[in-house]
Amino acid sequence: MIHPLFIGTTELIIIACLALLLFGGKKLPELMKGLGQGVQSFKKGMKEPLEEKEQKSTDNGQQAKDAEAEK
Repeated sequence: MIHPLFIGTTELIIIACLALLLFGGKKLPELMKGLGQGVQSFKKGMKEPLEEKEQKSTDNGQQAKDAEAEK
């Protein structure tokens, strides 16, 4: 049974050849660069909320320690 979301080596080669035919050799590196920047931006966007959450939790923990030290 063929899985509809599974992409094998043969399919990747066919997709790469079609992209080369459609966009040409000069335009393809520019497209891949843009795609890479988009992926990088997406990863950065996914990481920022987690870092903010961690920073808030450490800030709250530091405030609790400061309050205990004042007593």
